Amino acid sequence: MRPLLLRPLLRRPLQRSFSTLPPRLAIKPFLLADIGEGIRECEVIQWFVEPEARVEQFDKLCEVQSDKASVEITSRFDGVIKKLHYQAGEMAIVGKPLVDIDLAAEVADDPQLGPSGEPSTSTPTPSENGGLAVAAGGAGVSETAAAGVAAMAAAAIRTPAEIARNETLATPAVRRISRELGVDIADVTGTGKDGRVLKEDITRFSEDSAAAAAGAETAATTTPTTTTTTLAAAAEQQDELIPLTPIQHQMFKVMTASLSIPHFLYSDEVALDALARIRGTLASTQRLTYMPFIIKAVSVALSEYPLLNSRVSITAGAKPQLIRRPIHNIGVAMDTPLGLLVPNIKDVARHSIVSIAAELLRLQALGAAGKLAPADLAGGTITVSNIGNIGGTVVAPVIVPSEVAILGMGRARTVPAFDDAGELVKRSVVNFSWSADHRVVDGATMARMAARVRELVQEPEKLLVALR
Repeated sequence: MRPLLLRPLLRRPLQRSFSTLPPRLAIKPFLLADIGEGIRECEVIQWFVEPEARVEQFDKLCEVQSDKASVEITSRFDGVIKKLHYQAGEMAIVGKPLVDIDLAAEVADDPQLGPSGEPSTSTPTPSENGGLAVAAGGAGVSETAAAGVAAMAAAAIRTPAEIARNETLATPAVRRISRELGVDIADVTGTGKDGRVLKEDITRFSEDSAAAAAGAETAATTTPTTTTTTLAAAAEQQDELIPLTPIQHQMFKVMTASLSIPHFLYSDEVALDALARIRGTLASTQRLTYMPFIIKAVSVALSEYPLLNSRVSITAGAKPQLIRRPIHNIGVAMDTPLGLLVPNIKDVARHSIVSIAAELLRLQALGAAGKLAPADLAGGTITVSNIGNIGGTVVAPVIVPSEVAILGMGRARTVPAFDDAGELVKRSVVNFSWSADHRVVDGATMARMAARVRELVQEPEKLLVALR
């Protein structure tokens, strides 16, 4: 056998060459975190960034709207936005990538980020003369690198229309209406504060555009035929398919669950004259509506009838249970641009009437702006709904599934009545309508609770004595 000859390995001299490839990137997807209440998807209302924009920690990325509230998503990292995974109006999935961010190389993986999406960059293959292979007509830059640079440059350019659309002031509800009507919100002149686009601006712009289009069509066709007119009329009478908004979808689910609860209605008439006198006395120092007094009266009565502050717990395979809650988080139904929302005032028993009024104003301002946070909407124990500021005298409110009672108030009105001396007088009254869960609440308990609330409202001095 011939011996194995070992030939020495010749080390080739190290060849250095100049590379014009883009720098190595550390691109990772930023996942949409759970925004609370078990929400699995939410609608992207607007973006505050675009590809190739540099962001720092706590910079706003976008605004999303769940079926309960709108939330602004902020960045937890410094870096450069490389990709937006959704367009405005699309539904983003919790736990899925929201944006791709180019991070610094030393930034470690974080649970908020998904697995590394860093593109693999292969080492350029040296040619026989030690240089880089180049494309025909190129100057040392590969086609892949050139395409990458061109793509980044193109992504960094925004048209004036895109800039205007992103910077237009409008609530999420108004933006949704503009999408439903097919109106580019950047074309609409806002008449609200600081140029904010209002719902009326969108509808007026849509109507003006439709009228202009109709006028142009009429001018182009001076003698329309009967067939054309008939077809146009038929087209106008076709049904329109409108998808539910996230808020409407949530209301659909909640109300469907609510109507599985056996309701009973108890209605009462409450005089407001004494409360009106107190409001008049305080008018020089405090501007108070009836609502803070009524909310406080409900809280005081709940301390005496805690059953009405409970909730029913039903677990498969176990007997139903009643969970009694010591804290009074009283929800207030609000008519907002997004639809019906029920934020709640936390721990009303510890609030004064003045602080209840301040919290009520805060929630109303957030609701009008479509900015209620999930924490404002979570944890309610009983609800007060005032439909009277719109109209109606008696209402049959529907119980929230996590509660056992709800109060609905009608419109205050002046009626003739007899006083204690038998004299005919004018009296300001309002109807209080209570709905209760008849599985756990009996009619007598509900009547006693309602009577106690009526007493505290009609004789506010008793309410003041009960304050802590």
